[in-house]
Amino acid sequence: MKPFWIYYQKEMLESGRTYKWIWVPAVFLLLGIMQPVSTYYLPEILTMAGEVPPEAAALFTVPSAGSVMASALSQFSVIGLLVLVLAGMNTVAGERATGTAELVLARSVSTIPMMAAKWAAMMTLVAASFALGLGGAAYYTHLLIGPLEWGAVASGGGLYVVWLAWIVTLALPLGAVLRGPAAAFISLAVAGALSLLSGLLPSRLQWNPGRLSSMAAERIVGEGSSVWSPIIVAILLMVLSIIVAARLLRRSPLSPQS
Repeated sequence: MKPFWIYYQKEMLESGRTYKWIWVPAVFLLLGIMQPVSTYYLPEILTMAGEVPPEAAALFTVPSAGSVMASALSQFSVIGLLVLVLAGMNTVAGERATGTAELVLARSVSTIPMMAAKWAAMMTLVAASFALGLGGAAYYTHLLIGPLEWGAVASGGGLYVVWLAWIVTLALPLGAVLRGPAAAFISLAVAGALSLLSGLLPSRLQWNPGRLSSMAAERIVGEGSSVWSPIIVAILLMVLSIIVAARLLRRSPLSPQS
């Protein structure tokens, strides 16, 4: 546990020095607040913009609080996910570029605690940023739209965190063999492909972790059933990604860049 804790503290310190603990939560908070506020003031915005006559804008009905919260999740699915993947894409590549990986390997230290600590630090940032964004969305939805079913919001938020976590974790093994934004874009491509397949073949791919985002939205609006297979597969993918990243880092470390 001691190597893990040392690496974890190092990762958290590095995230603070690179201001990830400022701009990533700020983006999620902004995304969360924007959805209920823009939905509530949409008629006034359309009227002031001159896009529709005031009579037509008056016919606009505000969606339910649960629907607004589900729409807030879609905001996190695009910009929020991109921000997280970009923030974590150099998690492994940075160790290779600076020569830290060579120092660890030269001492014959296991890379598993290093990868586990990197993953834990990434998940801390993911969970804290998403919780802040979801909390902002829930507060303004409750204030402007109406009361929420807080148990459903918490349950849907938990599913969504798992969805974010397994996608961001894919950047670990990809970052061990790729440089630059390639790992980020491949992670997003895999997530997009699995989400698309879950929509095209919902009955045949019940285990698909790409379903977790839609399951989270359904849970918030009070629909959907309890399906554990996507969660189990997502957890297995995260464990496998950590192990593969550790093996790849040991086999092919890079020399420090000048």
